[in-house]
Amino acid sequence: MHIAIAGNIGSGKSTLTQLLARHYGWEPRYEAVATNPYLEDYYRDIPRWSFNMEVFFLKERFRDLIAISQAQHTIIQDRSIFEGVYVFMENNRDMGNLSDRDYETFMELFQQMMSVVKLPDLLIYLRASVPHLVGNIQQRGRNYEQTIQLEYLENLNRRYEKFIRDYKGRLMIIDKDPLDFKNNPKDFAKIVDQIDRTLFGLFPE
Repeated sequence: MHIAIAGNIGSGKSTLTQLLARHYGWEPRYEAVATNPYLEDYYRDIPRWSFNMEVFFLKERFRDLIAISQAQHTIIQDRSIFEGVYVFMENNRDMGNLSDRDYETFMELFQQMMSVVKLPDLLIYLRASVPHLVGNIQQRGRNYEQTIQLEYLENLNRRYEKFIRDYKGRLMIIDKDPLDFKNNPKDFAKIVDQIDRTLFGLFPE
């Protein structure tokens, strides 16, 4: 089974991935942030490095999906290939950070990949407001993230909402702002109960 966690920068995807993997005994697959050689350059000069960074992430996520398709156990993934394309890539094009030529090349590559890719068995979307995202970004203190503009996060949030409205697979939405599932076991338990209902039909309301 394939579970994916979707959400904007600072929404808590990696934390929730880790907690759910530990709770259910699932294998976690994290976004290749630390190993992305373009990430710091990207935040210093987004128009120059958008294409390079997104191609790297696309390559890494596609490699993960091949491994997931061959696995005999459940894997939970930190960010899906779909939001990387329909949220981040589309946002960079709309903001003028990407040429039409680069966008078309990227989308042709993505469409070829889609011939061997299927939707996750469950997509969990962490919906968070921009102030909440900013607070989390500041708290974790990654130097390259401190220059992220509010407009960039706002545009990503709008893109996420459109992506979720159009999404055709099994979906679970979590409003992140009132929750602290990292430090509050009751908040985490609420999420687990919701997953159990969605995946296994347990604890009907």
